[in-house]
Order: sequence, then C-alpha cells, then structure tokens
Amino acid sequence: MFFFAVGDIIYKRAAASGIGASHFMMLQAWTFCPGITLYAWLTGTLDVHLSALWGALAGFFVLVALFNFASSLKQGAVSTNAPIFRLNFTVTAVLAILLLGESLTLSKIAALAAALLAVWLILAEPTTATVRSSAGSLARVLIATAAMGLANFFSKVGLQDGALPETMVSAQAWVFCSLATLFNWWPERRLRIPSDAWVYPTLAAATSVVSFLLLLHGLMLGPASVLVPVAQMGFVFTSLFGVVQFKETLTLRKITGLLVGVAALALFSVS
Repeated sequence: MFFFAVGDIIYKRAAASGIGASHFMMLQAWTFCPGITLYAWLTGTLDVHLSALWGALAGFFVLVALFNFASSLKQGAVSTNAPIFRLNFTVTAVLAILLLGESLTLSKIAALAAALLAVWLILAEPTTATVRSSAGSLARVLIATAAMGLANFFSKVGLQDGALPETMVSAQAWVFCSLATLFNWWPERRLRIPSDAWVYPTLAAATSVVSFLLLLHGLMLGPASVLVPVAQMGFVFTSLFGVVQFKETLTLRKITGLLVGVAALALFSVS
C-alpha cells in the first residue's frame, strides 16, 4: 500500500517535470527488468515454467496501465486520477469471485458498490471548459484502471498454477521492458534517450519491484478479492500529497469520494 502510493507520487513528479510517458516507461523498464531478474536469480527463486506465462500476460497489461496512467497526469490532477486508478481492485475482485470461486459476501458487495460510488464522486461534473479539456485524461486513467485490474488477476492465476512471485514479476518485467523499448523505437526506428530523465524512472522502478513482490507474496497466502483492494488503499495519501504539493483543488465532493473509497477498502479488508 505504501509503496504503491509513493509510486503514484513519483509518476506525478515525472509528468510535472515534462518527461514523456513513453520515455518514462522505457527507462523505468530498463531499471526494473534487470533489477528483479538479478534479485530472483540471487535468491534462487527464478524458476521458469509454463505458469510464468501468466506473468508475461500481466506484464503486457501493466504496460498498458502505467503508460495510460502516466499520460493521464499530463492534464489531470493526481488527487483525482490516482484514486480512480487505484480502484482497479474492483476489476480484480469481480474476476476473482466469478472465475476463481472466491467467496461473495455482503461486505464484498457493499465494498464494490462503495468503490463505484467513490469513482463517481471523484470524477468532476463535465460543466466547464477545464473539465472538457481533461476528458482525454479521464479516459486514459479509466483504461489504466481496467488494465491494471486484469494484470493483478492474471498474477493471481499464475500463482495458483504454481509460479513463484519473483518468477512472475521477472516474466512480467521481460515483456514490459521489451514492449516499452519497441514502443519508443518504432516511430523513428531509433531510440532517443533524454540524458536528464533517469531519476524519476529509476525511483519508480525501485518502488515497483517492492510493491509487486510484496503484493504477490500476499496473494500466495490469501484471496485476491481482499488483498488487492487493501494494497490499493494508498490513493488516500497520494491525493492528500497532490493537494498539498501541487495545490490541487480539494472539493467537498472529492473529500466525500475519498472517504467512500476508504470505506470500500475497509469493507473489503474485513470480509
């Protein structure tokens, strides 16, 4: 939860500094991929089997998610987009209940309803030119939310098939790194690497390694419909940081949405 929140803040810092989303993803991948692979190899947890292909599939959706999330922050407030993005647990929870046979309790139903209400409250009413100009930002963050929910679900499936967390994250990283590099190379058939753009991607890679490893180790022990929501609770801290650091507007509606989101996570955690 903590490291996911720190990652959101780093993404906003990078967007505010002018780093393009595609370059950010590539440089993050170049640090993330060798880092997690070396860690898995040194700890004896790099055990590649067919079940690790679920990690590769998750890596594709993580790339889609993070690219769209980073792009959304160009014209969107982190105090709005981060909570929406972190509510990706609703996708994971629904899929885990429907396809993996995890229990559906009254508290989970209430939590899902509260999560959807929180998204509606956090989204601003489309009544002004400013909001209309950020419609693309909101569309991107919704795509990112759905993609990350799918990625977390595929990670849970891979773990159930016997893959180790470190192997899953490594497989995810290999796909993520390959596609992120290809994405940058393809338009001009060359790579342009800004010399001053390494700091934020490197920090983001470090937080991602810790975040995903801890989440997957948790998913080995418990249900995705409970643990993934708890891991996403950090959006509250991200939103408050955005208000303080970037002077983003904190309206009564947004406050209500954040409180409803916390209530949804609390209901998931006690289910």
